[in-house]
This record gives sequence, structure tokens and C-alpha cells, in this order.
Amino acid sequence: MIFERMEVDERIPLSQTEAEEAMALAMAEAEVAAEAGEVPVGCVIVRHGQVIATGRNTREADQDPTGHAEIAALRAAARAVGSWRLDDCIVVVTLEPCAMCAGAMVLARVAGCIYGCTDPKGGFLGTLGNLADQPKLNHRFPVVAGVHGEACADQLRRFFRALRQRKRS
Repeated sequence: MIFERMEVDERIPLSQTEAEEAMALAMAEAEVAAEAGEVPVGCVIVRHGQVIATGRNTREADQDPTGHAEIAALRAAARAVGSWRLDDCIVVVTLEPCAMCAGAMVLARVAGCIYGCTDPKGGFLGTLGNLADQPKLNHRFPVVAGVHGEACADQLRRFFRALRQRKRS
């Protein structure tokens, strides 16, 4: 179920303040990605109130179509936990996850996802579809959209504006 509001869903074991702090860390990861020439998407994974993993886009650097922030963070979280089952972990990401990343979250059995801004061209936790609430899949999880949403959208807009200006020059 999608909740288009800033308040964190009671099914996600993070307070509003913790969610906002985690999103600020995800935005810092996104900024590092932007500085490296990657689309600025950052992700952190929180378990029992502690950040256990981070990730950012590395698709260009690695020439890897799976080089998304969420995939990097999920892999790091699985190593930190010692299991592929991340059922007590919350994914916090600056941009609405795509179908691949949303599917990976289902397979990892995450406890929930919080994202900043929607992705009208690829978002699969509410915009183009919702893999988090697909009744035929073996796992569902709550999703909260819009935490620092405008700031996350601004980060992406600034990146693409600068990219277009460089291409014109």
C-alpha cells in the first residue's frame, strides 16, 4: 500500500525523525554518485534503528545495468546481516525504485521502503505498478513516499540540467 504523505506508516519501525535522517544520508550518497557522473540516487538500509548499508548508482562506472543504488545497498546489507533475508530492514532511497529494485526488495523480504520522489518513467512502488503489494508474490511490504521528496527531486533536476548544459557546450 502506498501512502502519499510525509508521515511514516506505523508498520515501518522508524520514527519520522529517523526516516528523515536516513533520507539525508541517502541524499549524501546520491551527491557522491552525481560527483562521479552517475545519476544521483542514493540508498541506505536501516535495521533496528541503525544504518547497516549504503549504496549509490554506479551504472556508468561499472558499465553494469544492475548498478543501482538499491541493489548495492541490498548486497551490502545481506553481507552485514549474514543472510539474504532482510526481513527486519527498511530500505530508504531517494528515488522511487524501478521494477528490478522493487523485485529485489520483494525477494529479500524487506520490512518496508521509504522513498523520496516518484519516478514517472520507471517507478514500480506505486507509479507504473506496485510490486510491494502484488498479491501473487510471496512477500508484501509497506511503502512510504515523499520523505524529503522535493529535495530529492531537486537533486535530480540539478544533475540533469547540468548534464544538458555540458552537452550543449
